[in-house]
Amino acid sequence: MAPGSAQSSAGSAGGAQGKDAKGAKGASDWADLLSIESDYLIQEIGWDEDCDSSISEALEDAIGDALLDIDTDEVVDVVLLWWRDEDGDLVDGLVDATRSLGEDGRIWLLTPAKLDAGRVEPGVIAESAQLAGLVQTKSERLGDWQGACLVSSGAKR
Repeated sequence: MAPGSAQSSAGSAGGAQGKDAKGAKGASDWADLLSIESDYLIQEIGWDEDCDSSISEALEDAIGDALLDIDTDEVVDVVLLWWRDEDGDLVDGLVDATRSLGEDGRIWLLTPAKLDAGRVEPGVIAESAQLAGLVQTKSERLGDWQGACLVSSGAKR
């Protein structure tokens, strides 16, 4: 699947093959870790073969529906944004991710945790978030990915 497109329920099942026991064990906890509610609408942007499909699948299980893709017209509660250092300008990516985001919504920016895998440095994330009108409220490790929760700088935390 091309970068920038969302992973559908049907397509994500094949990506789970080859997961180690640690990845499978943590999958059921991803939605709780990201504070996902059952009535949320979630948009997924930037999914590619290197992403951890167990995270996407856990969110789909939590909401009982497929994640929405980049072309959705829906106003969403959460944007799951997979991003690698080589994906381009993070400020532009964050601004694009806010387009479907509801007033009290949040972006979970997921970047590779390992430097050689395209990791985005925390300082770059903080600066890019600020330039995009966002602030980071939380950081979580999700397997081989590092998550940063970003909200509008005017949003209630």
